[in-house]
Amino acid sequence: MRDDVTIPACPGWTVRDLLAHMVDNALGALRQASVAPPEKPTEDASAARLLDTWLRLGEGLHVHLHANDGERGPALLVMDGFTHEVDLRHAVGAPVPAEHVTQRRSLGLPAAGFGESVRLPSVRVVCHGVEWVCGTGAPAVTLAGPRHDVHRAPAGRRSHARIAALDRNGDPAQWLPAFTWGPSTPARPAG
Repeated sequence: MRDDVTIPACPGWTVRDLLAHMVDNALGALRQASVAPPEKPTEDASAARLLDTWLRLGEGLHVHLHANDGERGPALLVMDGFTHEVDLRHAVGAPVPAEHVTQRRSLGLPAAGFGESVRLPSVRVVCHGVEWVCGTGAPAVTLAGPRHDVHRAPAGRRSHARIAALDRNGDPAQWLPAFTWGPSTPARPAG
């Protein structure tokens, strides 16, 4: 794996930068849980070394996440980890698995953030039997689609044109501006 491959969904980041971010997040979560994490890789560690470290941290994180299920910190870690794993896969040309152990859990947080930015009418987001109502009041529109697309939209990884092309009822012009909350920057390259 080349360290200098750029991550289109994370402007200015390389593969090495993204993996360093993921390792730092994992180490921080373990420290917060009072779990003694392994030694942090050196500042000049290669992408391959950082990836190996991130994968090894997974076992301790799994225990931490289950012990703190429902709390915002672990939910943020799951969402960020899953989103960046897909960013990394797109950048290096690796396939994205159709099913992923964290995908269902990781959609709740961006849906909630998206919901905070929705102004009437509210939007119902439906994905593989799970739904969220984003905004207040009765939903005026339903947005549905494949898990990957539904997750990537509120995480800032889909253009407005690609979001509008998802299965929906009603005119998207009323709710597309909501896809600019927090980390969401729809102008990023679609992936």
